[in-house]
Amino acid sequence: MKNTEEQVINKTIAFVQKELSDAESGHDWWHIYRVRNLAERIAREENADLFVVILGALLHDIADAKFYDGDETVGPRTAEKFLHSQNLPEEIIGKILNIIRFVSFKNSDEKPDDNSLELHIIQDADRLDALGAIGIARAFSYGGYKNREMYNPGIPPQLNMSRAEYKKSKSTTINHFYEKLLLLKEMMHTKTGKQLAEQRHQFMEQFLEEFYAEWG
Repeated sequence: MKNTEEQVINKTIAFVQKELSDAESGHDWWHIYRVRNLAERIAREENADLFVVILGALLHDIADAKFYDGDETVGPRTAEKFLHSQNLPEEIIGKILNIIRFVSFKNSDEKPDDNSLELHIIQDADRLDALGAIGIARAFSYGGYKNREMYNPGIPPQLNMSRAEYKKSKSTTINHFYEKLLLLKEMMHTKTGKQLAEQRHQFMEQFLEEFYAEWG
């Protein structure tokens, strides 16, 4: 017997919560929760496939490569196994796996197999969670997790890094703002994403001004 969409969503939530129970706090269940809410809001405004968006948002970070020695195949494999267990159509599974493979900032220069509205929505939602107050908190949480310097005036940001360089970077947390976070506003696809990003971007700029003032 096939599960209803609501049953599949509820089972996906339970699966993700279990898989991420020990995750770093910037990439844990609550990150997924926020991205799902943002993605669902945007999807309703853009008339996108809500089922694909919700599942894609829930599974987009099921096994982030940065926590698996850079192996970008773990996430899609983990998600594919789960989605097949839910007896979903291959077309839907393919759309969700495409989202997982191409949602990340580090893969933004690659051409997706399916450059869909649903992928754009989840990219926007995921990037919005890297902006604003939450984005600042996540950046310092991950920096602490990796035992990185908070700031070092002698280490300049590495701009225009290649994908390989970005993945290997061990720069300071403040540099991460210039290497990624402050670039996200211009990468938004949807109207809602652009509007929300503008406000959050400005908050980060204000934070940096205050940070340098206090540091100096």
